[in-house]
Amino acid sequence: MTLFGHLATLAPFVRHAIAPAQAPSYGAWHTTLEDPDVGPVRLTGFLREHPGARSLLLVVHGLGGNATSHYAIPAATAAHAHGISCLRLNLRGADLDGNDFYHAGLTADLRAAIASVPQYEQIYLLGYSMGGHVVLRYAAESPDARVRAAASVCAPLDLELSAADFDRPVRVFYRYHVLSGLKAIYASVDRRRPVVFPVASAMRIRTIRSWDRHVVAPRFAFASAEDYYARVSAVSALPAIELPTLVVAAKADPMVPEATLVPALRHCSPSIDLRWAKRGGHVGFPPDLDLGLPAQRGLEQQIIAWFGRNART
Repeated sequence: MTLFGHLATLAPFVRHAIAPAQAPSYGAWHTTLEDPDVGPVRLTGFLREHPGARSLLLVVHGLGGNATSHYAIPAATAAHAHGISCLRLNLRGADLDGNDFYHAGLTADLRAAIASVPQYEQIYLLGYSMGGHVVLRYAAESPDARVRAAASVCAPLDLELSAADFDRPVRVFYRYHVLSGLKAIYASVDRRRPVVFPVASAMRIRTIRSWDRHVVAPRFAFASAEDYYARVSAVSALPAIELPTLVVAAKADPMVPEATLVPALRHCSPSIDLRWAKRGGHVGFPPDLDLGLPAQRGLEQQIIAWFGRNART
């Protein structure tokens, strides 16, 4: 991990906070799914429908983020440039206007979003950070036949290893940021229905493992944080993925370090194309990023070109 990794991670976030990037014109989108525990759950997002497009890019945000996060905008812009429609999905609760919250293996939200757009013949999945983890879990299940390829960017792969590393004192700044987003979601859910773990206590949580133990595990019937990690980690799903899948990881990622990924990557399916970025941080990359693909440089441009060359038919 280098200073450049931190700068590459923080610079896009700061730029977006000061002068938010603008996505191509879009409309509000929503759908509803039936959750066995809490009943109807409303999902929202932003849909840019390109005239005449038969393909859709579904973008999934990271932990504590949402459909307006800085990395989601370039994805929508690149999709538009390639004549592809784009749906930037808010996982349940991420819009701070829902009655439930998500976890790293909750593929039901992706299934509901995909089912809501029957007009598209080809769908590509792009997940960032934790959203990439959800995409990988979905890819290992029984994807909708219209889903032709998937990509994850800076996704954790082994939740146990990632949580242990992320809870180290050196990650305190990043951990504070992520937990702030999760706490805002949890507080918004509490305003709409009773929650198991008291909000006041949740606001005092300082580690990801504690969050998963006290908030995620009881809501989703996991015995513990460790049980949650064991049952939903992508590490167990990677060998089963048959869908063409691109995995992008950054050597200098300060939030999901290389050392937490390497053990899981030893057991990948042949359908997975792993690309290490030597330049960049956590979901932050230079505009001229080259993943070794014969396409215009830049993360999203390279990913969309990869979709075009590798999608199942």
